[in-house]
This record gives sequence, C-alpha cells and structure tokens, in this order.
Amino acid sequence: MRRRHKVEEAVAIDISPLIDMVFILLIFFMVSTTFIKDAVVGIERPAASSATPSSQKSVRVSIEQNGAIYLGEDPVKPWALQGRVAEALDVAGDKRVLVVSDRRVAAERLVEVVDQCRLAGASEVGVATSNEIR
Repeated sequence: MRRRHKVEEAVAIDISPLIDMVFILLIFFMVSTTFIKDAVVGIERPAASSATPSSQKSVRVSIEQNGAIYLGEDPVKPWALQGRVAEALDVAGDKRVLVVSDRRVAAERLVEVVDQCRLAGASEVGVATSNEIR
C-alpha cells in the first residue's frame, strides 16, 4: 500500500499590480493638483507692518515696474481691465481682488487699477505687500 502525500503548494500574493495602481494614482494626483502661485511677473512688493494674509481664492491683478498690467499671468491693456476683471469675478464666484504691485509703480497707475477693479464689481480690493503669506 502506498500512502498518498498531499503536496502543499506555496501560496504567494503577487503585489506587482498593486504597486502599478499606487503609481498610477500618484501620477494622477500629481497631474490633477493645482498649485496656487503668483504670476511669473518680476515684482518687488512694498512692505507694510500691518499686512494680513490674503484669500487664496481672490482674483489677482499684477502691475510691473514699467506699468504693465497682468490678470493672473495674462497681459491686459488698461482700457480692457474692467471687463476682464468682471469676467474673472463671475467665473471665480468670489468678489475679492488682490492687486500685486511693484513698489516702484506710480501711485496714479495703482489707483487706476484699483478703481477699475471696483468698477468691475469687486467687493474688496486689497494691495499685496512683501509680508503677505502665500
């Protein structure tokens, strides 16, 4: 009589599909995440001791030293600023505007931009300083 021995097979879990899924999810989240940053405009902000953090959701208008105006990263002519800011406020749903101005910009240009933002329907218009937390 022969005895039959059951051959036990080693059970192994293949984790390579799991690793693939983790990397796919990682890539998805890296690509789909939006990062809030200032426009790629060379601006040296003025300093203020009473500065407070601004809302990350506010529409950002930038003024360079030479007087060039940007809405986000897009250049805007002064005569078209009011309409473009009104469109951006409608899309954003938030009625706040943050003006990021170079410290050497003429006060006349800064006041003109703030005025255009208010005429566009902004409820609050702030001016960014070097102490603003991003």
